[in-house]
Amino acid sequence: MKNDSALRIIIAGGGTGGHLYPGIAVAEALKSLVPNADILFVGSQKPFEKQAVDKAGYTHKAISVEGLKGRGLLLKVRSLFKLAASMITALALIIRFRPAMILGVGGYASAPCMLAGLMLFKKTGIQEQNLMPGMVNRWLGKVAGRAYVSFEKSTEYFKPGKAKVFGNPIRGSLLEEAAQAGPEATEKPFTVLVLGGSQGAHAINQAVIESLGELQNPEEIGFIHQTGQQDLETTQKAYRNWNGPSDVRAFFHDMGAQYKKADLVVCRAGASTVAEVTALGKACIFIPFPFAADNHQEYNARALEDVRAAEVILEDVLTGTLLAERIAFYKDHKARLKEMETAAKSLGKPRAAADIAEDVLTWLNIQPQPAMNAGESHVP
Repeated sequence: MKNDSALRIIIAGGGTGGHLYPGIAVAEALKSLVPNADILFVGSQKPFEKQAVDKAGYTHKAISVEGLKGRGLLLKVRSLFKLAASMITALALIIRFRPAMILGVGGYASAPCMLAGLMLFKKTGIQEQNLMPGMVNRWLGKVAGRAYVSFEKSTEYFKPGKAKVFGNPIRGSLLEEAAQAGPEATEKPFTVLVLGGSQGAHAINQAVIESLGELQNPEEIGFIHQTGQQDLETTQKAYRNWNGPSDVRAFFHDMGAQYKKADLVVCRAGASTVAEVTALGKACIFIPFPFAADNHQEYNARALEDVRAAEVILEDVLTGTLLAERIAFYKDHKARLKEMETAAKSLGKPRAAADIAEDVLTWLNIQPQPAMNAGESHVP
């Protein structure tokens, strides 16, 4: 293998945090192996993308592209014109940046960059977070040289031998926070961590609020509840009228520490959340977001339920009474809770980002380098 301090890689895609943050995790793993690597993110024009990429210390270039799915004929025609224009932009970026590889992390913004890379004979790979690959990755996976997937069943969507089951990359900081949180208190209430996710948290928040009046012995049950900004005030008011311990915030910035405290997690089943709870070995009640593309979240959740690592409650049957019953059940059945934790942990892949980064370097014939001062991205 050769040493190459000029390693340059494009990570293309985004549109949602579920696509973007695994890409950032892979970038961090690559930089830990090749500190002087230049990594450029090419994604959508959504403001949160640039903010997240800037915060992580990388450069973000936005391209204008729209999806085709679920659109009328005129909008599809407009989207195709935008795709053609964005491919020209992507071609220019690739020619100037000269990446050794382009890694597509899903979302419509990955398509123009990946296609442009193929036209320029660049090595390309995709990283799929969900059990059922999204439309863009299903299509690009036919021509990309590598497919990094999160579930064994996902390999069925790609040619034999192309897919590598490394798991969905998660932030190293999450694992560090959990490790640094220290041992759990020996005397503490049964603690439920509630996470609404970035989409559709309201239904979960409402069900939890309704469940409070149904739970017996509230002093024995504690809640850590991330509500999102919109439902914060209403949810805080509900907990003030409840007698149990609670920590209610719009967002937590130390999720590893919060996971460490939890005996049970009530959450959506986005790919990143699934990766986090399995890496940390947490028992879960999944409430899949019913409007996720291709019903991704239910497929993700069922994969864990099938091996008794989680319970799934669909939103159309979710009530406060049902949720209270299930919380009380797990509080009183520690053996079942432990079984779920063990099963979840067995599915966890905390080294996903590192494994992908190592495979990328092997594919590119690049030797990991000793740590040195990392340079800025050479982006035009």
